[in-house]
Amino acid sequence: MIISMFVAAVLGMGCSEVNPNYTPDTGSGENDGWTSESFALGADISSVTEYEHDGITFYNKDGNPRECTALMKEIGMNSIRLRVWVDPENGWCNKSDLLVKALRAQRLGMRIMIDFHYSDTWADPGRQLIPAAWLDYTPEEMKNAVAAHTTEVLTLLKNNGVDVEWVQVGNEVTTGMLYHTAVDDSNNATAATNNGGSLYDNSGFGISAHPENFTAFINAGYDAVKEVYPEAQVIVHVDRGNSMNPANTVFRDALGKYNGKYDIIGLSLYPYDDETADWQATINQNVDDCITNISTMYNTFQHEVMIVEIGMPYDMPDETYDMLTRLITGAKATGHCLGVFYWEPETPTSESYKMGAFKNNMPTHALDAFTEAAAE
Repeated sequence: MIISMFVAAVLGMGCSEVNPNYTPDTGSGENDGWTSESFALGADISSVTEYEHDGITFYNKDGNPRECTALMKEIGMNSIRLRVWVDPENGWCNKSDLLVKALRAQRLGMRIMIDFHYSDTWADPGRQLIPAAWLDYTPEEMKNAVAAHTTEVLTLLKNNGVDVEWVQVGNEVTTGMLYHTAVDDSNNATAATNNGGSLYDNSGFGISAHPENFTAFINAGYDAVKEVYPEAQVIVHVDRGNSMNPANTVFRDALGKYNGKYDIIGLSLYPYDDETADWQATINQNVDDCITNISTMYNTFQHEVMIVEIGMPYDMPDETYDMLTRLITGAKATGHCLGVFYWEPETPTSESYKMGAFKNNMPTHALDAFTEAAAE
């Protein structure tokens, strides 16, 4: 995901304590016949409770107000992806906030994916910031913390009647997880400033230095998931779905060599490049490369694939619609892709973040690709 832009957008909206009792009407709860075997059409709408707190109301194309989860279902989506942070500064995306959103999806009969970042804030290939409470942990203690946090969060969901179908163990872990560094273009770890302003260099936890530690963390999360939800499918997620390099780093060089456990390969794809003169050709090429990679990854690693993040600029609805249609059609045709999730389509547009798929808090034509795919 494009974190730097999104962080600025979210922080600019203001934060407050989570109200776990706030649950707008989300509809009848009927699942409209979707089954676990069907192709997942979904979105990550993890910021929705914060947006509601800030007074944002969402509308369908007819201008009628809708709670966002119910709106995603109205669009044609059957699945919701929700992130969880360990101890976020303002409460958003902690376990109680997660439960509020997961219950909405559950009541609507939607399929649910939980995305563990194992951080107090955003985790991506450029930074995997260790939670403040875990900073001094040894690899063994870190592994135990991963297991305990995973178990705690999922047990809360299960005890409240939430059915979880997929669980991401880490978010965009191309360079590793829980190593508290920034990573430069040459994939070398460099010290980064943590939230408290101190410098830490735990690069030994990253894939390049110690893939065995990374694999141990993944396996700890995997085992914890299976203890609480034995039937849930565990996803390991990398970025740049149009390239085989991230997948090779994680699934061949780390998990493949150190007996890593996972069920599904998760991919991000952001195909638009505003620095490319022929951006339309670039979009098409990136999508085609991603579709090719789905089959290549399956044949190489013998695991099914899922596009867990996809996004384009909000002011390109026609191009985004075409891109999504091309991707969904091609991904389904491989026979090895389980679904496609748009990342935060409901995000209000700002100067710092433009990758949503809403305008004036209403879905754009871009998301009609999901409506049409659901009708097939």
